[in-house]
Amino acid sequence: MKWLVVLGLVAFSECIVKIPLRRVNTMRKILSEENMLNNFLKERAYRLSQISFRGSNITHPLRNIRDLVYVGRITIGTPPQEFQVVFDTGSSDLWVPSDFCTSPACSTHVRFRHLQSSTFRPTNKTFRITYGSGRMKGVVAHDTVRIGDLVSTDQPFGLSTAEYGFKDMPFDGVLGLNYPNISPSGAIPIFDKLMNQGAISEPVFAFYFSKDKREGSVVMFGGVDHRYYKGELKWVPLIQAGGWIVHMDRISFERKVIACSGGCEALVDTGAPLIDGPKPLVDNIQKLIGATPRGSKYYVSCSAVSTLPSIIFTINSINYRLPARAYILKDSRGHCYTAFKEHRLSLPKEFWILGDVFLRRYFSVFDRGNDRIGLARAV
Repeated sequence: MKWLVVLGLVAFSECIVKIPLRRVNTMRKILSEENMLNNFLKERAYRLSQISFRGSNITHPLRNIRDLVYVGRITIGTPPQEFQVVFDTGSSDLWVPSDFCTSPACSTHVRFRHLQSSTFRPTNKTFRITYGSGRMKGVVAHDTVRIGDLVSTDQPFGLSTAEYGFKDMPFDGVLGLNYPNISPSGAIPIFDKLMNQGAISEPVFAFYFSKDKREGSVVMFGGVDHRYYKGELKWVPLIQAGGWIVHMDRISFERKVIACSGGCEALVDTGAPLIDGPKPLVDNIQKLIGATPRGSKYYVSCSAVSTLPSIIFTINSINYRLPARAYILKDSRGHCYTAFKEHRLSLPKEFWILGDVFLRRYFSVFDRGNDRIGLARAV
């Protein structure tokens, strides 16, 4: 189910995320940054401490589909129409199928009935998005969008008029959480509009992805709940404001550097199920693991998982260890395969996508106010 958006600065999307959305009542002080970030934070300082939310908490119990897909519920229109969407840090646009889409993919998903919404406002603007395993085209419209108790009025969003490759995907659409500058529709992303409306306390959102459980995953807006991680958050500055891409120092296996040897770039992507990298480097990792190709996946003996070493991703001088039980998954037949996959991007620099396989292990905070990402060991 791999899919990625390529525009300007490589917007990737991949995976289906079932997420219980939770709005946190309070947030503890989490300013435990590395010394090397002090100057960076002094320039863009605001306090992430004791955030109180007014109004009802947001709790959406959702499903984790085989540790590959996390999908959350939103509503659009008046009265509300419900959709299951991917909350995706790899792209910026919100879109769902329209009722005038005749593609087979649209027929298998919930379609927005614009004539049934009293707050719907159309436009003549069209756009297209190409993903790794599909593409869509559509028109921009405006309506009221709700994520639990968070409400964005007159929110611009996309209505697909044609979809290709999404027929069997267990989601209706995508809710992008990347920066507005990579939006192909040019519409203001919902998180930006919520910030502008003062609907959230601080310009941050965070993800906790459960493992082996249908329930328990959450996305938090405007605050961070410390109960979902251990220790301290380690902050990583973005390479540049405008995309959730960080510098990665190296990737190691049994104390040997196996990829990203001179440093590389990595997109932290909640819409990607796996870990994607350049084909030669991914092929080498498969060889080191002892995996053999079968179809589109690389398989290992399930009995060998306990003997495989961890793979270490070093980011901002911090080692993030991924044990074999995290990077080996099981298919529907119970066979074990690796979570590494090649991407098909032609880029001047080595580029990796750290998807849900990595983010299940590490709780993630996306801080728009300071253009940084926080990582800590998930509970």
